[in-house]
Amino acid sequence: MIDKELLKSKMSDIQGYFKEMEDLLKEDSRDIIGDKLKLYTTERLFQLIVDTSVDINTHIIAESGMQPPNDYQGTFRILAENKILPMEFALKISPSVGLRNLVVHKYGKVDLKKMIEDIKSEIGQYLEYLKYINEYIEK
Repeated sequence: MIDKELLKSKMSDIQGYFKEMEDLLKEDSRDIIGDKLKLYTTERLFQLIVDTSVDINTHIIAESGMQPPNDYQGTFRILAENKILPMEFALKISPSVGLRNLVVHKYGKVDLKKMIEDIKSEIGQYLEYLKYINEYIEK
């Protein structure tokens, strides 16, 4: 059974992370990169937003008896296949999991400017994601 209170709590967490990140993302990428505290805070908040969203997806998938995906990106696709997210949106947001992995695991040499720009461009999708999840749990 889907635990709506758990999902609402996780959604609230995402909103809190987003609020904490708002001022940082208004700054120039070079300023964020030049200040390690800002850089690490941006990376960590982005990771928390993605991870918490994947937790939400995984809970819905497991508790609804949906076929589990092979990876975390696939959790968005599974929700789309089950009409919880629009497929076009799921395909747009799911690559952010790969960006999260790049941020966390530092595969090879990371272009920090590109990484920050990618975070800035992708983070807004999570507010849209919250709307879709809220619509689902309010049904």
